[in-house]
Amino acid sequence: PEALFTGQRQNRRTALDPYKPYLHDRWQDGCTNAWQLWEELKEQGYSHGYASVRDYIRSVLRGRPQPIGPRPPTARTVTRWILTHPDALQESDRIQLKTVLAACPELDVLASHVRSFARMLTQLEGHRMPEWIEVASTADLPALQSFARHLERDLDAVIAGLSLPWNSGVVDGHVNRIKMLKRQMFG
Repeated sequence: PEALFTGQRQNRRTALDPYKPYLHDRWQDGCTNAWQLWEELKEQGYSHGYASVRDYIRSVLRGRPQPIGPRPPTARTVTRWILTHPDALQESDRIQLKTVLAACPELDVLASHVRSFARMLTQLEGHRMPEWIEVASTADLPALQSFARHLERDLDAVIAGLSLPWNSGVVDGHVNRIKMLKRQMFG
């Protein structure tokens, strides 16, 4: 999964960008001394430090090429795609999500568990919870197994919360309003 997020900052503009062709030309000419290249760039008007030139030479010119292609999605973006109802995703997001899930089988398994859990939440299907916990407990995902174990501790309350149409939303709203008033009055 970590390989999905490498090179996320590859397209970020830097002060070194206008000088990169010169660095490549000098490298091809045989000049591999970062300090000397930095001195030459300073003569051309480069006003930033040596470290950025050195790092660029280490990462790009010495054999670790930058990834080419579009930026990979961030973890936050992939999370949003997974948590969004598939019908509400734009076509481009849906295609990118399929690509990410194809590249990471563990994430694909997790996404299917998340979708089935979301279906139980939105359609008040609490009677399916024991079956979901059993399937989630057998998955090779420690965080999901832990979540399933914690749901199992108070299974009756979880099933009731997912089955009954009543909720404590109104009460929670009043509690939040009272807390806000107290903060306003007492600082």
